[in-house]
Amino acid sequence: MADDLKATLNLPHTDFPMRADLGSREPEQLVRWQQMDVVAKVRQARAGAPPFVLHDGPPYANGHIHLGTLLNKTLKDTINKYWTMQGKDARYVPGWDTHGLPIERAVQLREGNEIRLDPVRLRRACRAYAQEYIGIMTEEFKRLGVRADWDHPYATLTPGFEAAEVRVFARMYELGLIGKDFKSVNWCPDCETALAEAEIEYQDITSPSLFVAFPVVEAKGSLRPGDQLLAWTTTAWTLPANRALAVHPELIYVRTNSPTGTLVLAKSAHHRLREMLKLGAVEAEFSGQSMVGGGVDHPLWAQTVPILAGGHVTDTEGTGVVHTAPGHGEEDFELGRSAKLEVAVPIDGRGVFTAQAGSLAGTHYSAAYPLIVERLRARQRVVYELAWRHSYPHCWRCHNQILFRATEQWFGSISKIRPQLLSAIAEVSWSPAWGQARMRQMTEERGEWCISRQRVWGLPIPALYCESCGRIVVSEAAETIAQAFLEQGSDVWFVEPAEAFLPKGFSCPDCHGTAFSKETDTLDVWFDSGSSHASVLAGEDGLGWPADLYFEGPDQYRGWFNSSLTTAVAIWGAPPYRQVLSHGFINDQLGDKMSKSRGNVVSPSELMATYGADILRLWVASSDYRADISVSDTILAQSAEAYRKLRNTIRFLLGNLAADSQPLPPVDQLPELERLILSRLDRVIERVEGAYGRFDFHIVTQQLVNFAAVDLSSFYLDVRKDLLYTAHPKDPQRLAAVAVCEHLARSLILMLAPILTFSAEEAWRYLPHPAGDPETVQLASFPSAGLYYDEPLEARHLELDRLRQRVLREIEALRAKGQVRSSLEASVHLTASGSAWAQLHDAEPLLATLFVVSQVTVSDGSEEEIGIAVEVAAGQKCQRCWRVLLEVAAGGQGPVCQRCADVLARLEGAQP
Repeated sequence: MADDLKATLNLPHTDFPMRADLGSREPEQLVRWQQMDVVAKVRQARAGAPPFVLHDGPPYANGHIHLGTLLNKTLKDTINKYWTMQGKDARYVPGWDTHGLPIERAVQLREGNEIRLDPVRLRRACRAYAQEYIGIMTEEFKRLGVRADWDHPYATLTPGFEAAEVRVFARMYELGLIGKDFKSVNWCPDCETALAEAEIEYQDITSPSLFVAFPVVEAKGSLRPGDQLLAWTTTAWTLPANRALAVHPELIYVRTNSPTGTLVLAKSAHHRLREMLKLGAVEAEFSGQSMVGGGVDHPLWAQTVPILAGGHVTDTEGTGVVHTAPGHGEEDFELGRSAKLEVAVPIDGRGVFTAQAGSLAGTHYSAAYPLIVERLRARQRVVYELAWRHSYPHCWRCHNQILFRATEQWFGSISKIRPQLLSAIAEVSWSPAWGQARMRQMTEERGEWCISRQRVWGLPIPALYCESCGRIVVSEAAETIAQAFLEQGSDVWFVEPAEAFLPKGFSCPDCHGTAFSKETDTLDVWFDSGSSHASVLAGEDGLGWPADLYFEGPDQYRGWFNSSLTTAVAIWGAPPYRQVLSHGFINDQLGDKMSKSRGNVVSPSELMATYGADILRLWVASSDYRADISVSDTILAQSAEAYRKLRNTIRFLLGNLAADSQPLPPVDQLPELERLILSRLDRVIERVEGAYGRFDFHIVTQQLVNFAAVDLSSFYLDVRKDLLYTAHPKDPQRLAAVAVCEHLARSLILMLAPILTFSAEEAWRYLPHPAGDPETVQLASFPSAGLYYDEPLEARHLELDRLRQRVLREIEALRAKGQVRSSLEASVHLTASGSAWAQLHDAEPLLATLFVVSQVTVSDGSEEEIGIAVEVAAGQKCQRCWRVLLEVAAGGQGPVCQRCADVLARLEGAQP
């Protein structure tokens, strides 16, 4: 085309860049947001609006963000930005979990173990460490585009949070839901602390198991001298603590011969173990109850231990005879307590045997097996050894095996409020739906919550002890302690004497003593985060109680979801959340969970430098996050391609806008194709809005990518290029199309804004803005649905679209043969009869536009099925619009069609 003709076209132009260059533009956008103080502006704009409260579950402040925290924060940011656009005051206060063993250990490694000798110095170093990583993670979350009240986060180490947590503890104590007791608990010898059930993970291990003989020394009922009760154990290290055997009173037991003498075991076990243990025939049968009250010899030394009835005993595995060590297991402990047995705990907090274990003293329990077996063999007690594969509890922090150890600990009662917890679970909306069943099952099966930890870096348990009579003082001191923590921080507990935390002149209500000591244990970190609703949601300055949404990973059903529910129901009788949403974990492209030990961890900072935050945000939103999701270069490349489609579509729309923005005409004044695309947009807005409201972001992205690629790029913008490019700039139909393009661009940008937070903001700056438009897309409202939907029009064009696809395939066949290069070089002849002909006749003025061809003719046919004939168009190519027509004639600027000649005449002033 000659340059003078090209200059007469309305070719797209916009300064919105084709290349995203997200790595450099996104940081520039962060600076602009900071300069305009976008967080404050959003809060101000939504002041007085109904709140939407997404309470942030606190990530642990001990490292850089990883893909799991990126996933979590991106999804939360998407939710908050969507509800802000819906007119809600979605104030987002980020939080951090800061107490506990990982930070304490990291500080000890950094500073040296001697720091443990000075609790205050250790705590200050831990606080500084946590605050350092709060700062690091804050900047990394900002880089991701997360909008939050970063200047006023909450953290479990702050005085205000600690004071509120003290009051939660005190209230539960006053209600009888917290107390101190001597029980068997989960104990991590590596971390040297008690663990709650939520801190246990199970792994399969192979360990040596023993069938051990316990000779009868006090025969009773069906037992005879010379009988040996056969017990099976996978934890031989607990044998020094054995104080009884347990049998089920209703099970049937048998006497049988073996290479090691006469054995007694459950009848079903005899059948199962007969071949392995080389057991003889059954000599006698009797009930478990008939043996209760007898006595057997301890396997390691001369000591008679009783035979007890135990309802927990089963015969599904093992022998139906259970070695009972009250100091090393919850069921053993309860049975021992009811029988008034000694609760022997011959292992210290490091897992080392004490003097109570005799010759094993000084040996770590994990190394004791050969010594114990040697002793058992010397006493002829080993019947059989077997390597056994089974599931065993591990500490989820250090991932090492735990042991069960009876110690004095603080417990929160689950049993006392279990009915209320189950009722509260039923009130909450859970997504995925299986979350409710999972939470219910965990609550039904959960034991008492061990809330004390033998650590320095944590919130001190706010309890004092009368040194005269041992009475525990909590309620009377709670407010004094809370105020002290609020004013000075909880380090004061390690500085001031016990009397500083009691009301002036206080004396023990029981013995009137005035000397007190302080509790040395700290609270479980789950009690910390589980109390966050009391300080972040409740109160005058709180976000609002209960929260609309808690949203974390699936591990929080046993963690934060659980502890928050427990403390809230305990003190207020209601759940702290209306809805709970959970997402899966991140896997690599092979489906393996990402972990440092596997070497498949990817740094979010590196990914953002390569792809930009928006492409990572699009990957997150495009994933069905309720299940585990995968990431790889291939997957991110797919997200990058989807991003390019969206960006290019928005850029094309912006390029066709007029310098002087025109309002969208009334719908009844719009041409048919404009009414059609607005109707399709209307349905997309409705579907996208519904998907956002259900947190189905992958459906949002599917809808928007499909709309951009199919409805806009492949249809509307394709068929309207001719009008947009070649019509007179003031042509009414063109002005209508331009106004529709602006509406499409604005709607698409707004729908993408919660996800593509940087790119939507960038594109927003290139839109024409009428008076009253906000300066940032984050202050804009979500587009409205229901304005343009035209069902009859959609139905009519559904048939025309099918016809268009048939025609395009025929044109493509001509192109493949080299007969045409462009669809405008083709002409289409359609034949039909009956209703099909009537439909074609009515649509005939639109058909050439729909097919993007130069000529379309319609004639009667003998078949009702529409016939299609595509051939090379006859005529000459217009050098301005590129249509091939018979009417094209030579003119002053070259061969042009009559339509282009009229436009040129108007542009030259020859026509008005």
